[in-house]
Amino acid sequence: MKLPILLFFCCIFFLNSMASEKRYLAVKDTTSTITKDTTNTDSMMIYWTEKNTFGVNLSEVAFVNWNSGGNNSVSALFYANFQRNFERDLTMWRNTASLRYGINAQEGREIRKTEDELRLNSSFGFRTDSTSNWYYSGKFSFNSQFSNGYKYPDTEVAISRFMAPGYTFLGVGTEFSHPEEDLTIYLSPITFKSTFVLDQRLANEGMFGVEAAVTDELGNILREGENVRTEFGFLVTSDFRKEVYENIDLSNQLSLYSDYLNKFGNIDVDWQLTVNMQVNDFVKANIGSHIRYDDDVKFKEDTNGDGKLETSGPRIQLKQMLGVGVVYEF
Repeated sequence: MKLPILLFFCCIFFLNSMASEKRYLAVKDTTSTITKDTTNTDSMMIYWTEKNTFGVNLSEVAFVNWNSGGNNSVSALFYANFQRNFERDLTMWRNTASLRYGINAQEGREIRKTEDELRLNSSFGFRTDSTSNWYYSGKFSFNSQFSNGYKYPDTEVAISRFMAPGYTFLGVGTEFSHPEEDLTIYLSPITFKSTFVLDQRLANEGMFGVEAAVTDELGNILREGENVRTEFGFLVTSDFRKEVYENIDLSNQLSLYSDYLNKFGNIDVDWQLTVNMQVNDFVKANIGSHIRYDDDVKFKEDTNGDGKLETSGPRIQLKQMLGVGVVYEF
């Protein structure tokens, strides 16, 4: 747990030190005997915008002499989002970080993790003239998790860990940014996807698409499994946000990726749809869904009742979210 926690605070420190809000720098000649040229004043302007969001969603159920039965429980979801955006002349640089961690404590059982996400995104682009909405762009993204994941109630054997898996995308392409709507579409025909499985046991099992270990007839490992898998493919992403009604915002984020060299046309999907409802400056409610599909992600389950988990094929992953909580933005 020490490494994920350290990374969490390093991310916050890095993003907060990147920029101050709306800075303006100008070079000015103080010598009165020299004629000053002010035609390049605008070119010296550096414009940063920033947004920080911290929030917690809580839910609690308690029973006293409740004849219908039930267990006392408390759930909490902690999250933070950071944005650092830079625009100057024909150049833009956008950076975001999303951190989420949820837990559930129920009477009579151990604390369980309900959500775990670490996601960083950075894109840099430039356009040829000020009237164009298309940018030549490069994009980098990283996502993983903070702590171990388990197939509950089994908490002895982890099915995922920090950087097991971890994903990075790095590519170049073109990005459309709508001048009025909060809409961006990114197309990249050259994108490298790297999958990291830094837990050797999971790597030996061939989890998350890496090459599994080579064993003999007795199960002895002859060659350890690979810790990294690299793919080369086509990436399409879109991000759309709109106020559909007063104090009700819609957010739609979609990512589609297909590898050129391995089953081209088999698409990895990552789709998030969220509706945010603002009660006041500090209280917000949200409802949303998150759908994932990755052909390389295999699932473990006990299919024959022997108490051991067998590896099965890929499946559609679905998460539904509903929460009300306190949010602080600055």
